[in-house]
Amino acid sequence: MSRSKSLDASTTQRKTIVFVAAPRTQILDVAGPYQIFVRAAELFVQDYPSRKSPYKVILASSTRHRTVSTNCGLALIGQETFRSLKGPFDTLLVAGGSGVEAAASDEKLLSWLRGAALRTRRIGSICTGAFLLAAAGLLDGKRATTHWKWAAELRRRSSLTMVDPDPIYIRDGNTYTSAGVTAGMDLALALVEQDLGSQLALKVAREMVLYLRRSGGQSQFSTALALAASDRKQIEETRSWALDHLQQELPVRKLAEKAGMSPRNFARLFAEDTGTTPARFVERLRVETARRRLEESRDKLEKIATDCGFRSITTLRRSFHRVLRVPPSDYRNRFRGLRAN
Repeated sequence: MSRSKSLDASTTQRKTIVFVAAPRTQILDVAGPYQIFVRAAELFVQDYPSRKSPYKVILASSTRHRTVSTNCGLALIGQETFRSLKGPFDTLLVAGGSGVEAAASDEKLLSWLRGAALRTRRIGSICTGAFLLAAAGLLDGKRATTHWKWAAELRRRSSLTMVDPDPIYIRDGNTYTSAGVTAGMDLALALVEQDLGSQLALKVAREMVLYLRRSGGQSQFSTALALAASDRKQIEETRSWALDHLQQELPVRKLAEKAGMSPRNFARLFAEDTGTTPARFVERLRVETARRRLEESRDKLEKIATDCGFRSITTLRRSFHRVLRVPPSDYRNRFRGLRAN
């Protein structure tokens, strides 16, 4: 989006951004995205002193009290409760946290959300805030995401929602859902860019030392190592051993030998305990390691591919795209571009 477009009156009309948070909310689900909108407004006014702030950002409690307790023990004091909130507003975002489940049974809150959605240009959720939108029926027939750990539960509770646990965030029409914690900041940056242009969004990302741009379709990086732990000591030890020996060929036969099991029994127990196959685990482990090398070093792709156990750059590219949905060179260029600015 060009700088001139960001000056268009229709795109800079003041927008009210509302965060709804329940008790025991995850503090970063609120504080991170909230700060992005606030800082974007401040930087916009600095760049264009003759214009008014493009955002008014509000935290609204899901209860009768403005104070919202967080699951880390800190308290946030909102400007409103959902009951006192007066429209219209532009964007409504529901934060996640352990209190969402109780909030999802509050019929008055759900009714308010349904009505608010009809009057709001954009509605969305951060992390497990998707459960509240789903309970209100606002994700019916839509594609959505949430934190990878809770995706299966969301799918179970909301059979009409097409849950995809992989992307960082998803847009389906005017509905936005995002993955866990920092993914809410990715979503907020995307919304700022949509409203005010890429240059201002980049400024915000630069100041907050954030990655711009993790596209919504990009995989949740945490899934690379976020497999269920096994109660079997042999499997856990083999997983740790694999991380230290990525340069080697790691077929099932070799992993099974390390675990002291037959290949067939090892593959069966590994999948049963972790939810994935040994081959897919090794691939994700290698991609995760390669990703870190791309961020932290200037090594050539050939060296990274070799060090991480890929047989060639082509294999690295295929695996990288399959797991993270972005080419390795593109991934590195985005980080370099951010640091250079």
